[in-house]
Amino acid sequence: MRKSVLEYLEESTQRDPDKTAFADEKKSNSYREIQERARRAGSALAKRMPPRTPVPVLMEKGVDTMAAFLGTVYAGCFYVLLDRTQPPARLNTILKTLDSPVLLTHPEYGDLARKLEFSGDILFLEELEQEEPEEAILAAVREQALDTDPLYGIFTSGSTGVPKGVVVGHRSVLDFIDCFTDLFGITSDDTIGNQAPFDFDVSVKDIYSTLKAGATMEIIPKKYFAFPAELLDYICDRNVTTLIWAVSALCLITTLKGGLDYRVPSQLKRVMFSGEAMPVSHLNEWRRHLPDTMFVNLYGPTEITCNCAYYIVDREYAPGEALPMGHPFPNEKVFLLDEENREVTRTGQLGELCVAGTALSLGYYNNPDATAKAFVQNPLNPRYLEPIYRTGDLAYYNDEGLLVFASRKDFQIKHMGHRIELGEIEAAMSAVPGIVRVCCTYDEERQHIIANYVGEGEKRQIAKALLQWIPKYMLPNEYRKWDELPMNSNGKINYRKLKEGREGER
Repeated sequence: MRKSVLEYLEESTQRDPDKTAFADEKKSNSYREIQERARRAGSALAKRMPPRTPVPVLMEKGVDTMAAFLGTVYAGCFYVLLDRTQPPARLNTILKTLDSPVLLTHPEYGDLARKLEFSGDILFLEELEQEEPEEAILAAVREQALDTDPLYGIFTSGSTGVPKGVVVGHRSVLDFIDCFTDLFGITSDDTIGNQAPFDFDVSVKDIYSTLKAGATMEIIPKKYFAFPAELLDYICDRNVTTLIWAVSALCLITTLKGGLDYRVPSQLKRVMFSGEAMPVSHLNEWRRHLPDTMFVNLYGPTEITCNCAYYIVDREYAPGEALPMGHPFPNEKVFLLDEENREVTRTGQLGELCVAGTALSLGYYNNPDATAKAFVQNPLNPRYLEPIYRTGDLAYYNDEGLLVFASRKDFQIKHMGHRIELGEIEAAMSAVPGIVRVCCTYDEERQHIIANYVGEGEKRQIAKALLQWIPKYMLPNEYRKWDELPMNSNGKINYRKLKEGREGER
């Protein structure tokens, strides 16, 4: 039985030491090279702190960052990426929560690190790598390790405005990645094109699928996602076979003029997407250009180790038709609860999606109150300890018995005496010709449904078309046209900016 993700790295290094493990625009490391770098850094870190200590990493995503992550793991600690583009106040809050004795960075970001409210030691990766690995130290770390030890932390938004640090253990990642690579046939022949920032859990699938399968991971620079033609050239020229991307990144290519007509990445074997609902029109465009490629809809919040449900798209979907979340992953219990904590099994009935099993994270770091609120005892099981995570997402079973996302629980509004799911309005509006992207919000004070959209069409025209799918009481009160919907660094819609913005109000 594997106890550590390092066994993925070591097994792949033993099989094919000279194969490229990670590559970015400027450099690449073979499996042998990345393991050697990680062992050096890990040995140096282990002299400075005890196991299970958080190590904040202030770096851009790239090959060097992978060496920092894996070095942290060799030290028996867990890594947390700090995004240098985030406001210093937020970075300071994260550092205060972690209360780590060290901050690991690169000389390029030394000035930024010194400006933060951090009183510990600022360490530079290249200096740690100059130390010789000490076998006794590395062996002692592994000897005391448990598979339940934390592997990484990712800070998500908190409802109180304070970010929450989700901590995920080795066992959860091992369990998930074993299933993930087997289900979708990821092998050493594959090249995974990384889109996600390293402080977003989609990147976990890229990193550990690569290490487990002995594949290659191409770390695509962020700048290419502003230029679809250059992005397509990059993934074609580097023979990328697998995309595990945020929906917004895939839609970027099919939104702009030319799109896939410019160049078809015909070498793609599989395209997986998550983070928000995939607009059917964009999915159909991808499938039209890549008819032999596997397309997979993935669902799951950070708190349950990447994903808990998947759906391999096996037919054409019409605009406005709901794309299923599909089936639970193996060894994950996914079920629905109603407002009375009764299990929902009837077709079409809404319930809150809940998850149990090894996939559950270790909770929120240094935040027992938030952990206790989200990770609770399964109300269906009074007999023994069975923690579940309540996602806050509403879903239902369709006629095929597949799970279908409806909306966030807190996106269920009461408007003009009716309970309304904003997701239903979004699905209907996505079917209106000329609408490219849509996201609905609700102004409680004015009791206004606001439709934010990218595309063509005026209020009267859109409202008339919407009446084909939704009743009049569900029609938006305002229509705000955007050139692009605001996104956060993780590639998800930024609801705060959406609510603040007034671009193109009609």
